[in-house]
Amino acid sequence: MALLDKPRSVCALLVEVVRAPRVTIDLMCEGAAANDPFFDRITREFYQEAREPHRRFLVVPQFAYGYAVGLLPPGGVKGYLATVEASARRNVKKAIRSGYRFSRFDYNAHLPDVTEILRSAEVRQGRPMPEEVFLDEAEPHTNPPSRCPLHDYPYFGVFRGEQLVAYASCLVAGELCDIQSIYGHADFQPDGVVPLLIASIAGSMAEDHPAVKYYSYGTYFGATKTMQRFKRKFSFQPHRVTWKLGA
Repeated sequence: MALLDKPRSVCALLVEVVRAPRVTIDLMCEGAAANDPFFDRITREFYQEAREPHRRFLVVPQFAYGYAVGLLPPGGVKGYLATVEASARRNVKKAIRSGYRFSRFDYNAHLPDVTEILRSAEVRQGRPMPEEVFLDEAEPHTNPPSRCPLHDYPYFGVFRGEQLVAYASCLVAGELCDIQSIYGHADFQPDGVVPLLIASIAGSMAEDHPAVKYYSYGTYFGATKTMQRFKRKFSFQPHRVTWKLGA
């Protein structure tokens, strides 16, 4: 039966890809000229990665079909929460009631907390964490501060008192805010710390990066079924994306 089911699953995937909405995202690389060269470089690297051949379908650019994208509505956090599923809103409210707070933070000042978060779960998104996570301490980065809201690489966190319990790194490039990495401490996941983090990042874009129109979270079809469900819950839907470097 597995062999008979497989063609149907492939057909269903192709139908979903074809029906995915189209979107054009401008990374506005020309706007990085007045910023530190780091931001021009990481924007071009993302653009190059997006256009590289897909690992399984070599004739297709890697991020052209099925990239998980949501259109950021006006209204900050409240506007964003109006677009997500009811269960996602409940998760966020639970975290707020429990006293967690969201903030942009200095990653290098919280390396012990980052290490503890990474080591708190052996399996994430259905895949085992790399062995080196449990052997090595989190290392500092050397990213320069941004001088322009068009391009940035911020770290956002959720705190319980002074303890960092969830964090994400994001690439801000023109019209895009892309979640590059996101981790929550396993002991605090039931409190909704990651949903609070995702929703609060969306809200911060309107305040600090007004050019951002699209909020993204990696590929959709390459994710596990559980992760696909999670992404849809927060309005990260598979799209057909045309990427503009804007240079």
